[in-house]
Amino acid sequence: MGREVSMAQMTPQASDVLEKALSLSAHERGLVIDRLIESLGEGPAEEGVEEAWSEEIKRRVDDLRSGKAETVSGDEVRRRLAARLLHGTK
Repeated sequence: MGREVSMAQMTPQASDVLEKALSLSAHERGLVIDRLIESLGEGPAEEGVEEAWSEEIKRRVDDLRSGKAETVSGDEVRRRLAARLLHGTK
């Protein structure tokens, strides 16, 4: 679907911005993404998209707060992915 861009292809300034953006909350990253897309001249998001994302974010936050979902550290995600790759499982 999307273009894969390696960090080596980015300027130091773009790499710095990306690193800072990835440290933001999901909501803040969404706001940054929306603004970046608008800056590309592709026009505003489809009707209802912002509302749908707001509802999805609220649902996910509610799931975390209620204990229905739990977070996984980045280190744990990398460990699980490495194990899957090593064992060839999904």
